[in-house]
Amino acid sequence: MKKRFIAGAICPKCNAMDTMGLTKENNVEKVTCVSCGHQMSQPEEHVVKEIRPQEQVIGIFKQE
Repeated sequence: MKKRFIAGAICPKCNAMDTMGLTKENNVEKVTCVSCGHQMSQPEEHVVKEIRPQEQVIGIFKQE
């Protein structure tokens, strides 16, 4: 899995600059700080639309 670094990005947890790496796992982009390990992710738009307001989603799996 390739990790692309985001130039000029600052980690919201440790405030380190140029330590944020972007990867894609199961069609979900994940940003990880290589300095402190803080992670953020954002599902694709179609996944967000399928989530009902009062539920927590562990994952949505696509059949291939």
